[in-house]
Amino acid sequence: MTARTASADAPLWGALFVAAASVLWGTTGTAATFAPSVSPLAIGAVAMGIGGLLQALYAARSINAHRGGLVERWWLVLVAAAAVAVYPLAFYSSMHLAGVAVGTVVSIGSAPVAAALVERFADRKPLTPRWVAGALLGVGGAALLSFAGHSPADAGPGLEGGDSGASTAGILLGLVAGCTYALYSWAAHRLISGGIPSRAAMGAVFGLGGVLLMPVLAVTGAPLLQSWTNFSVGAYMALVPMFAGYVLFGWGLARIRASTATSISLLETVVAAVLAVLVVGERLPALGWLGAAVVLASLFILTPGTPRGSRRQGKTALPRGLFPPPAPAWEGPVQEDKGPCAQQQKAEDDGGGRLAADSHQ
Repeated sequence: MTARTASADAPLWGALFVAAASVLWGTTGTAATFAPSVSPLAIGAVAMGIGGLLQALYAARSINAHRGGLVERWWLVLVAAAAVAVYPLAFYSSMHLAGVAVGTVVSIGSAPVAAALVERFADRKPLTPRWVAGALLGVGGAALLSFAGHSPADAGPGLEGGDSGASTAGILLGLVAGCTYALYSWAAHRLISGGIPSRAAMGAVFGLGGVLLMPVLAVTGAPLLQSWTNFSVGAYMALVPMFAGYVLFGWGLARIRASTATSISLLETVVAAVLAVLVVGERLPALGWLGAAVVLASLFILTPGTPRGSRRQGKTALPRGLFPPPAPAWEGPVQEDKGPCAQQQKAEDDGGGRLAADSHQ
């Protein structure tokens, strides 16, 4: 497996990493229903807060090795960390008020549009016809899922008696969650494409975001210690979807644009909706299942493939618009480090091309 072939495969592997992360994220809403006495603020704070601190610990050596680049781009780190802190509070509150399926669909379904707008105005990146088609299809499917008519009685512990005011507030909070999700995805991608390995970038961003969430956890987190069930839910949320999920997401952001990553993560809405029906007991009519099928269909458009010519001729031929940065994380300044410490760090940072190459061996 040559370096050129691994580079050509990178967008496909990036899409697969994001899809795997999305499956893990799709379990969070259902998991939260097993701890009904824990507020959505506490759920969000323990999930992203503890998960973020674990990411920082996991990436400590890489963060230290690239602290100069992180300090130089401090505003990106700060913007992303602030978005990381706001996102879970809005996301879990949205699910609490509007139901697991609707809250997840609105939060994740609005993210691709927000990410595309951020990239368009902040980076002046054009929107490719393929992305537009896939995103419109995915958001349309998510809208069908959201407004298909979930039963109010089964909409979750936070939606009592079909309260339209609570449902509206949940949808608005879902839009806030979608915007902050897009914002930290964009900022993290900017860090990675600027030469900071995914481990260092994600560790710094989520570690600082976790620190910002600690006061919220201190104020709201007491119920997490009141039973083993509550504690287990909090531990699962922090370790599996947040820690492991965002490690995978970081690997994906090293290979594809933020707008593509947030579009592929629409898969989370399907997983959440199916689990909400099978486990929580929400009812999803035929129109909702049609929406789920449309979202899955959009993934075939959004997931980049490997051009056959790149394998046959050994050329790096990435699909236009899917990987626009001129200096990807595995080809940028990180590879120019000199000395044994830098060489050791390169081997440890799996946000680069080595991971893509190893995946085929």
